[in-house]
Amino acid sequence: MNFQDNVIHQACALLEQGELVVMPTETVYGLAADALNGQAVAKIYELKQRPQFNPLIIHVSDYEQAQQTAYFTDAAKKVAAVFWHDHPSPLTLVLNKKQTGLSSLVTAGLETVAIRVPNHPVALDLLRAYGKPLAAPSANRSMRISPTTREAVYQSLGSRTPFVLEGGACQVGLESTILDLTTDVPVLLRPGGTPVEVLEEMLGQTIQQEIGAMAIKAPGMMRRHYAPQLPLRLNCLEHGLEEAFLGFGPLEASKAHLNLSSKGDVSEAAANLFSMLNQLDNPSLFKGIAVMPVPLTGLGAAINDRLRRAACSELDQPLGVVPHPPA
Repeated sequence: MNFQDNVIHQACALLEQGELVVMPTETVYGLAADALNGQAVAKIYELKQRPQFNPLIIHVSDYEQAQQTAYFTDAAKKVAAVFWHDHPSPLTLVLNKKQTGLSSLVTAGLETVAIRVPNHPVALDLLRAYGKPLAAPSANRSMRISPTTREAVYQSLGSRTPFVLEGGACQVGLESTILDLTTDVPVLLRPGGTPVEVLEEMLGQTIQQEIGAMAIKAPGMMRRHYAPQLPLRLNCLEHGLEEAFLGFGPLEASKAHLNLSSKGDVSEAAANLFSMLNQLDNPSLFKGIAVMPVPLTGLGAAINDRLRRAACSELDQPLGVVPHPPA
């Protein structure tokens, strides 16, 4: 048995015992538990200090395994074939769930389930070896910045960090797009690593995006989410004396403490977003974080969504996918 097989074996043994495991994905590191084991899933909520009305995404190894848990419409089959297999891209589908052994804690008591196939070799090795779906929200304290490295996981969870499968820095660095396909009109519940324009082209129809005060139906719909400890200001062209400045686009090196993308590339900015927020979230150095405007095109919509939630002070309401205007 080689080293990789050995650590996967260790992780599977822990999951069978109802323990948690941290696994890398292409988006962020996930805090994984057996989705069929309610006591194990409860440990996710307890460790993350996560409200139990906020459902979790389950991760599966492939479309065939997903079919055991959810009912797939023709539209769902179409996008799953493309974005889960042919041209992998971070996409979670919200579908009507089947009556299986899935823990009700995973779905927060809803009749729908959020499900995806990750595109990361370590995550897929684990899912194939374990053979059962894993509930796996981001491996950080609830409403804090999502971790894109193993070090960021330890920074957030500290001494309570479970067994970690190492997978390097996350390639995408931004959570999956969440698409609700339980009705005739697709609804975007969370922008993410798959741009909505690409989904609309594939489906051949417009996706509803302005969901307003819709009840929480999927992860990432809390009004305040992905938040650093420090207060965050958006669409800033300059920063205060005691603020960290997170730049975007061509800037002199001295103008910003960190730059999401000096080339103005939103894909590069998405990959850097959580890592750089974590680096600047240092109360011993700064009293706030000011962020430059990021365009709303492509992954920019998802970046703005995360920043807007991170800057919000209201904790108890879902937030519609309504882009804020540039400064």
